[in-house]
Amino acid sequence: MPLRILHVLSSNFFAGSAAYAIQLAERQAADGHDVYMVTDQAGLSDKITCLALPVSNRSLLQRVKNIWFLRKIIHEHDISVVHAHSRAASWISYYALLGTRVPLVSTIHGRQVKHSALKSNAIYGEKVIAICPELVEQLTQELQMNKHKVAFLPNPLDFEALRNITRSRTDNNRTIISVVGRLNGPKGAHISELVIQVFPHLLERHPDLTIQIIGGEWESFPRAGKDAFADLQSRFGERICYLGFTRQVLDLMADSDLVIGAGRVAMEALALDTAVFALGEACCIGLVSDTNLADAIATNFGDIRAVAAPFRPDPEAITHELEAFLSGEVSPAINYAELSRTYDINRIIPEILSTYSSAIMRKLSPRPIPVLMYHRVPDQPVITKHRTFVTRRNFEKHLRFFRLRGLQSITFQDYLDFSNGSRPLREFPKKPFILTFDDGYLDNFHNALPLTKKYGFKGVLFLLGDFSADGNFWDTGEDIEANRLMTTEQKKAFVEYGWEIGAHTMTHPHLTGMSDQEVLYELAESRKRIEQELQTKVMSFAYPFGSYDDRLKALVKQTGFTFGIATDNGGMTIKDDHFAVFRVNIFPDESLFSLFKKSSTWYRAYYHRKRGK
Repeated sequence: MPLRILHVLSSNFFAGSAAYAIQLAERQAADGHDVYMVTDQAGLSDKITCLALPVSNRSLLQRVKNIWFLRKIIHEHDISVVHAHSRAASWISYYALLGTRVPLVSTIHGRQVKHSALKSNAIYGEKVIAICPELVEQLTQELQMNKHKVAFLPNPLDFEALRNITRSRTDNNRTIISVVGRLNGPKGAHISELVIQVFPHLLERHPDLTIQIIGGEWESFPRAGKDAFADLQSRFGERICYLGFTRQVLDLMADSDLVIGAGRVAMEALALDTAVFALGEACCIGLVSDTNLADAIATNFGDIRAVAAPFRPDPEAITHELEAFLSGEVSPAINYAELSRTYDINRIIPEILSTYSSAIMRKLSPRPIPVLMYHRVPDQPVITKHRTFVTRRNFEKHLRFFRLRGLQSITFQDYLDFSNGSRPLREFPKKPFILTFDDGYLDNFHNALPLTKKYGFKGVLFLLGDFSADGNFWDTGEDIEANRLMTTEQKKAFVEYGWEIGAHTMTHPHLTGMSDQEVLYELAESRKRIEQELQTKVMSFAYPFGSYDDRLKALVKQTGFTFGIATDNGGMTIKDDHFAVFRVNIFPDESLFSLFKKSSTWYRAYYHRKRGK
């Protein structure tokens, strides 16, 4: 379903974060989402609505104006999620969203300064996207962000579009090195070191070499670097040149033999099949090859280290390595399949949308949603070794108690609809809970359904895909009549009342002891049969006997289910792990106090502490 997405960006100078935000916003718009961008400069893209706002201006008065401007945009366009791309953008977005049900997602592109708990955690919103593993480590270790809040999602690359950019130069008798990056801050200082100490040697030794510097912020380039650049131009003329900021940077990199840069520049150059010397703000990776690609990815090609440490390039070592490349002694090779797997936009965009969904639910329901598990609802107590029943009389007491507490029932489909923006966030209940019933016993039709109608609740019914089964055949030695299952027509009554139907395998086996092929049959066939018989969508699956492991979770996801429902185990919240949803078993002798505990948002944490999980 389409979301209404607002991107907020500091763009007083053009950096990799701006390129990331624009590419992401344009792709989301192309995919059918309603996308808006608020940034320092209007007109950064002609494919989305761009609104000018001095986001990078941190004066108190301007920040207040920025906050009210954002609140107006969020209200007028009924925004589903705000995505900030800088600390200044996160700061004003956080305050603009206070008191609303709209979540904030922040992409962090570099190490963050350690501030108070508010600045290091809350202002970045419900979810944080970190662009490399070293940054994830810094955020979770040094800034102590909750690991469930932080996701590693790198800058995405459109490999198909990059493949269409081909080398166009005809003069192959010369070698071109392109230095790409902004010329202010640490990167400017490092490029200055190259101009002063490395480039003179390379230009002297290689008369066929041309060096071109590409990037903005020339006015902030160190004075020593400017003087050295002027000297090199007087000695070597057009063999060293400054091209400034240009939107043709991809074409220039495709025409280069080597690109010196970091971050997104290095990724794009490698995707263009151009050799890369990774020199970033935090470290020097050097010529990127299969041997150091993992470290390059982890550090965003030299820009980020988890632990801050002084770094200054080693001109002698850099000269030696570049000399080896220019003389043909070294020809770095790259595993492009690994590069594509890591940065492919077709993989990352859906994961960003998934991050949005998680952020929406983290904002709507920051505490765990109680998920309760029932089985039989007989008229009288039954003989069962598992004690998986609640009498009709007691079940009505439960429902009456839930209503007195102000609880409102939702289904997993409802949860998904709110999280993907297809239902207005304002409609999400203040006290949600989820009622689930396993197996489809006959007394569910005669007792549970009428009572839930009476008290205004609905639930999720997990059924076997074998519609010929008329009784529980997996729990031997129990009351046969109490274990009768519903007919197809009776099951359809739940669909008509708005219940969600989930799958519970074909034959209720212990899946952990089965092969992948056997498990996949139980999953896929049950889903197919239920959808055919009941003409309803099936997107949730309950593990028989509550037994699951990482392999089963992966197979449930592979089959196309959106949720995997466990028993007395799983993530603290649904958004923590869609394929291990924690569910609480309800027994026949529940007291009002035990029912109060199990239907409370704090129960899951209490249960984990009590069981030492």
